[in-house]
Amino acid sequence: MSFQDQIIQGISSVLPQKKERNPAVSHAPKRKDILSSDEKKLALLNALRYFPKEWHAELADEFLKELIAFGRIYMYRFMPDYPMYARPIAEYPAQSRQAAAIMLMIQNNLDPKVAQHPEELITYGGNGAVFQNWAQYLLTMKYLSEMTAEQTLHIYSGHPMGLFPSSQEAPRVIVTNGMMIPNYSKPDDWERYNALGVTQYGQMTAGSYMYIGPQGIVHGTTITVMNAFRKKLNPGESPNGKIFLTAGLGGMSGAQPKAGTIAGCVTVCAEVNPAAARKRLEQGWVDELIEDLDELVARVKQAKLGKEAVSLAFLGNIVDVWERFDVENIFVELGSDQTSLHNPWSGGYYPAGLSYEESNGLMASNPEKFKTRVQQSLRRQATAINRHAAKGTYFFDYGNAFLLEASRAGAEVMAPNGIDFRFPSYVQDILGPMCFDYGFGPFRWVCTSGKAEDLQKTDQIAASVLKEIMKEAPESIAQQMQDNITWIEEAEKNKLVVGSQARILYADAEGRSKIAQAFNQAIQSGEISEPIVLGRDHHDVSGTDSPYRETSNIYDGSRFTADMAIHNVIGDSFRGATWVSIHNGGGVGWGEVVNGGFGLVLDGSAESERRLKSMLFYDVNNGIARRAWARNPGSLEAIQREMDRSPGLKVTVPNLVDEEVLNGLL
Repeated sequence: MSFQDQIIQGISSVLPQKKERNPAVSHAPKRKDILSSDEKKLALLNALRYFPKEWHAELADEFLKELIAFGRIYMYRFMPDYPMYARPIAEYPAQSRQAAAIMLMIQNNLDPKVAQHPEELITYGGNGAVFQNWAQYLLTMKYLSEMTAEQTLHIYSGHPMGLFPSSQEAPRVIVTNGMMIPNYSKPDDWERYNALGVTQYGQMTAGSYMYIGPQGIVHGTTITVMNAFRKKLNPGESPNGKIFLTAGLGGMSGAQPKAGTIAGCVTVCAEVNPAAARKRLEQGWVDELIEDLDELVARVKQAKLGKEAVSLAFLGNIVDVWERFDVENIFVELGSDQTSLHNPWSGGYYPAGLSYEESNGLMASNPEKFKTRVQQSLRRQATAINRHAAKGTYFFDYGNAFLLEASRAGAEVMAPNGIDFRFPSYVQDILGPMCFDYGFGPFRWVCTSGKAEDLQKTDQIAASVLKEIMKEAPESIAQQMQDNITWIEEAEKNKLVVGSQARILYADAEGRSKIAQAFNQAIQSGEISEPIVLGRDHHDVSGTDSPYRETSNIYDGSRFTADMAIHNVIGDSFRGATWVSIHNGGGVGWGEVVNGGFGLVLDGSAESERRLKSMLFYDVNNGIARRAWARNPGSLEAIQREMDRSPGLKVTVPNLVDEEVLNGLL
């Protein structure tokens, strides 16, 4: 049976042969055994409803064994036999080109070169799932193959609820992930309801089909590291030979060594998972892999002395590195952490003193003891970081809930007021005031032809557009503009592509719209051979309400509200998005954030141009308006510029108060 026929078929009419897990790929750790006997029965009932009654007896036994062995029912038997990767759009069986583009993006998210745990349908972050099980994947792809331009597919946390009549103006797909009633949004609620098969954690771009490999974060990480060094170093001083010490080489954190090399420093990145570390080495995202701590110390001293720009992965625990570098008096200019501490008890963070395998065993067999070990490790790590900070290290929280979980573990990370953290979030110090407040955020695109020459053409177009915009750009955003021009001109040289032919850069509303228009015109003229999918990370100006990350530089008391993310998705949906998604938990933890995203297919038509102008304008300026109302200076400037440029935009702006008026009142 051909690839196209298998897609159209969906779930086979004949029960497939049982499949074993592939030992050559990374697998999700066993999840907590949290269900009662009655709940396990309910999980089986929920899983079996995808299949004909005559299969139930055989599958019930098999699915129960999966549930017991792995803590989840993944339905390995139903994994497709065809290779999983983003094919050129013309190879997908579809009545709608928009639907075909979504199929391409789904398969890219599940490509073993891209996905962290591909056979468990997890793209990154330890739990960022595209679907809960393989039946959901098969049904979704079948629905997409059948979809017309007047239908919308509704996805409930991975489950395809079905195709509903809509209109050509409507999104083709609506995705929700983990949208719980607020009182049921604690970490154990995810464990329970995910095990039952009724919800999932979509991270940010896994469950919305917009993940493009570690490239998706490498640009933002590069900007962060470059500007952190600008804060730390004297004007004109080079980052060469200066150390950036961090942890994590998974789906998103894997961008750190590449970003450090682009920024020109010595990156030392610890990773406990051998498969993840070696994968990044093979992909060229890490220059060297070191497994011995003594060898690491010697190599770092050599790199500092030689003023190198090099990335060093250490196969081991980050706590050991922080402590050893303190003893060796190796000065660390920048420090951070990008382990998945939003998911601390289920594989997001591995404690010092236990091997990777020992940790995986303990988290399943004795979750409470594992939690105790994690919190002990966090206290040790924070203590070591404090010693380095006392010597002058600039440490920043990378939005992975490190400081939040360290504080919950009783680590010394609080400021004297007992409310704030002693170290800043990178959004508070860098991305918020320098980028998000002005509308700069992670603009992405994917060339659906799969051709490298189309991606090269888009790089050239984007660089040309940004150079034109920079001629009239105000001084306040000149540095951001130049950083992005440099980035896109060097993107191909840095070999960022993993999986689909995709690219990312940071752009504001004007930049995104003008680049997208130029792409659309290039498709219409034939310069680019097939449609382009536009999207972004949810880690952006407007898409995410996250008090410890994206909105951590909102100081009017509203950072714990989620109105902006909800308005973002609703507003994008009727302004032209091809698909929209809204998630609970992405990036910093279940119950800690609400985030939304979109996908927009450009096909060279006038309709595409109308949609991109309307949707991209709102997608960015919704967030700038909210930030301006919070009295953020950069956003006040940016929204006024936008209102001057766009007569139809009328935004409520704050009347600034001289705080002396309040003196003596309280």
